[in-house]
Amino acid sequence: MQDLRSKITEWLRPRVEAFKATAKRIGQELRLFFTSGIFLKNFAGMVGTVLFLFLMTNWWLRCYTRHGEALELTDFVGMKLERAEQVARRHHFQLVVNDSIWMEGQPPGIILSQVPKAGRYVKEYRKVYVTITKKQPDLVRLPPLNESSYDYNIYSKNLNRKNIRTRIRERVFDNKQAENTILYLYHKGKKITERAIAEGYEVPMGSVLEFVVTERTSQMVELPDLLCMTYDEAQFLLTASDLEVGPIHDDDTVYDRAGAYVWKQVPAFEPGRMVERGTRVELFLTQVRPGACPEEGF
Repeated sequence: MQDLRSKITEWLRPRVEAFKATAKRIGQELRLFFTSGIFLKNFAGMVGTVLFLFLMTNWWLRCYTRHGEALELTDFVGMKLERAEQVARRHHFQLVVNDSIWMEGQPPGIILSQVPKAGRYVKEYRKVYVTITKKQPDLVRLPPLNESSYDYNIYSKNLNRKNIRTRIRERVFDNKQAENTILYLYHKGKKITERAIAEGYEVPMGSVLEFVVTERTSQMVELPDLLCMTYDEAQFLLTASDLEVGPIHDDDTVYDRAGAYVWKQVPAFEPGRMVERGTRVELFLTQVRPGACPEEGF
């Protein structure tokens, strides 16, 4: 056993010595390489290049992002676009129009909204997107008329949502159709046909359309004959006929108006004469029953 250990030691010794010598030689060569002028010059150049690239990158990022520099965004809403662009350039912002809307009563080029909103802190040269008013109104296609939309109330609400105003031009008595059924409609005095609407009739936003619609109750009533009636009787009949009592003229004989007789009325009675509801009828009274009146009870 001891002989075997001795043999192994003798076998390893020259090899260990050779390894030490090789390692020492490599160490000396590396030391000479790293301390040589060529290596130090190249290493210094590499370090300088990396440092230069780092500093340039950092500087570029600062310039691009304006790191640490934020400005309060101006409120451009309500300004004319030309004025807002001058203010934006002075504060190093850039305005971009991304939408325009027509608004009745507003001149063109007025800023309605902006993104980002005023008061936000943003970087210089930030783009600010604005919506402005336009000069010409958009054209709106009239919705088609069908069974439900012939109703003026429904159709007018639909138009109002499209910024089209409506009003009733005339009411026509018609006991066969529902109340407020649309008969005709006009734009700037021109009658618009159903065919034109079906083909896509367009009007500018903000336009006014006038309608002729039906009504079930006529605005005209027959004028009653009030002659020879007492004032109380005439007043009752006028109220029942949706008419009003107008000026009353008593002659010198009247001492009890309720029992006085009508001897004249204005408008004058004519068989079949029609007047508007609410018409005021002027009455002339006398206390004595006029001689031309038939006997009471007949």
